[in-house]
Amino acid sequence: MLFEIPQEIASYLAVLDEFIEREIKPIEQRDDNIRFFDHRREHARTDWDNEGHPRPEWWALLAEMRTVADKAGHYRFAIPKEYGGQDGSNLAMAVIRHHLAHKGLGLHNDLQNESSIVGNLVQVLMLRDFGTDAQKTEFIPPMLEGEMGWSFGLTEEHHGSDATYMDTRAVREVRQGVAGYRIDGNKMWTTGLPFTSHVMTFARTGGVDGKARGITCFIVPSDAPGFEIGEYMWTFNMPTDHPKVRYDGVWVPETAILGELDNGLAVAQHFVHENRIRQAASSLGAAQYCIDEAVAYARERKPFGKPLAINQGIQFPLVELQTDAEMLRLLIFKTAAEMDTMTKPEVAQRLSDKVSMCNYKANRLVCNAADFAMQVHGGIGYSRHKPFEHIYRHHRRYRITEGAEEIQMRKVAGHMFGFMG
Repeated sequence: MLFEIPQEIASYLAVLDEFIEREIKPIEQRDDNIRFFDHRREHARTDWDNEGHPRPEWWALLAEMRTVADKAGHYRFAIPKEYGGQDGSNLAMAVIRHHLAHKGLGLHNDLQNESSIVGNLVQVLMLRDFGTDAQKTEFIPPMLEGEMGWSFGLTEEHHGSDATYMDTRAVREVRQGVAGYRIDGNKMWTTGLPFTSHVMTFARTGGVDGKARGITCFIVPSDAPGFEIGEYMWTFNMPTDHPKVRYDGVWVPETAILGELDNGLAVAQHFVHENRIRQAASSLGAAQYCIDEAVAYARERKPFGKPLAINQGIQFPLVELQTDAEMLRLLIFKTAAEMDTMTKPEVAQRLSDKVSMCNYKANRLVCNAADFAMQVHGGIGYSRHKPFEHIYRHHRRYRITEGAEEIQMRKVAGHMFGFMG
């Protein structure tokens, strides 16, 4: 099977490159904004004396970038035309994510915050497919205008990869004549707080532990009485917007349910394959950046009077990395293209294993590529004057989040050995 990137997607990459040079790079260079991307980046982004939160100036810069990209028509690329988007395909998004990450660190695409001139905007699509008319009217416009953001509340402190076991419970309760639910429990890694206005909160409303049926998704305002933000988890890559959250008698009306009662995991799983293939493409793009930089440096650097590149101890590891990158790129783009020909149920049945292969292999590859790029560059590679440590620290988390690599491999095995049914 021969595979080529469709011309309209290749042409759009050129449009994005021109937009970055014309409008994004000047913002990045203005008023020492480059401090957020050079060797000062972690300190410039982190308010160490305020629980490690992102500094307001950093958050404001990302918001400005999104506004400029939205005005130019790029930010909503992936979402339907009815919401101002371009109906971007899975293949297009994979190619774009790879391309932008391959350009290296910059305001155009800072994946530490899932921030890009081409937004993912998954929750808009969740609302489109699961929301009531009233929810769509209330939430989608402010989301697209950058006036509202949602966090994702699924993982709990005592329950990790298996979301069917959770302590958070929601029980029916009428208050002032209004039917609703009282929520008690906890969540962890609720990324985005305190800057987001709502948390998609998954709670058991029925069924038994270990079963997917009986979990419901609620849209919970972060200022609701009983909603308590706790400890912020300092991570390998700072700043942090990953707090623990406690629900102590939080009440919401039944109109806060997103999707079907007792079938909330369908909401959580709604966009998992699209997310994972795009994230794999981003990791691969960053890996290719590290490989390219290592090759260029090995050709330029001449210890003992000869280029580093003549040493097979340099050549062969980079050959291995480049070979993996080439094979993975074809698998990612091919899988994304096949996703565009199928319904979501078909993707889950026929391509879920391929998506998992792409995801865990790309996440491993970028960590290996960043690590070896450091080695090739020596001391300067270990320093923060090169971006490799930042790339490693950021992408290392994806071997745990978005489904740990062991979960991805388990899914592949399930398809191989028939355990998936």
